[in-house]
Amino acid sequence: MNVFEAIREKGITARQAAEHCGIKVNRNSMAVCPFHKDKNPSMKIDRRYFCFGCGEKGDAIDFVAKFYGLGKKEAALQIALDFGITFEENRGRKPPPKRKRQLSPEQRFERAEKKCFRVLSDYLCCLRDWNEKYAPHTAEEEWHPLFCEALEKKDHIEYLLDILLYAPLSERVELVTDYGEEVLRIERRLEQCAAGAEGGVGKNNGKDGAGITAGNMV
Repeated sequence: MNVFEAIREKGITARQAAEHCGIKVNRNSMAVCPFHKDKNPSMKIDRRYFCFGCGEKGDAIDFVAKFYGLGKKEAALQIALDFGITFEENRGRKPPPKRKRQLSPEQRFERAEKKCFRVLSDYLCCLRDWNEKYAPHTAEEEWHPLFCEALEKKDHIEYLLDILLYAPLSERVELVTDYGEEVLRIERRLEQCAAGAEGGVGKNNGKDGAGITAGNMV
C-alpha cells in the first residue's frame, strides 16, 4: 500500500488537513481562503474543498500541496506524517521534516505593515499618556523628559499612522521600508516601559535604562 492509498483508506478529508494547517472552518463548513486575499469565508471545505472566490479546488492532498508549495507526493508524505499514517514505502525510512509555509512578498509586507501599525499605535498611546501625566503645573517647574518627548513626537506619529490607514499602497510600502529600524527601536522602548523601565526615564538627562534618549526616537 503506497502513501496515496493509505491516506484514502484513512479517509483524511480536506477539512482535517486544512484545520491541521491552522485554517479555521466555521459551522457551515466555510473558511477564509488562504490562496487569495479573502476577507469573508468563500471556501467550502469538507471532504473536498472549493473556493467560490478564486476557483481553487481539490482533496486533502491538493490542499496541503497548494498551502505549502509542495508536489503531490511530498504533500501526501506530509499528511502521513501529520496524522501518523503508516504505509509500505515508509518502513525503515526517516520521516520528512515538518514544513513551514513560505510567505509571498505580499504576505511579508502585510505582516510588516501590521507590526508597524501596532507599534506606532502603542507608542502614540504612551505619548498621549506622558503628555498628560508629566505636564508641568507651574511655569517654573522643570519639564520632564517624557513630556518633552510627547510634545516632540506625538504629531509625527499621528501623521505616520494616517499614512498607514489612508495612503495609497506605494506610500505605505515606502513608510514601512524607511521606518523599519525606527519601529524596532520604538518596540524595544515600549517593552522596557512595560517592564517598569519608564521610571528610569527621569532626571537622568532624558535617558532610560538602555541609553535611549527622547531625541533619537523616530
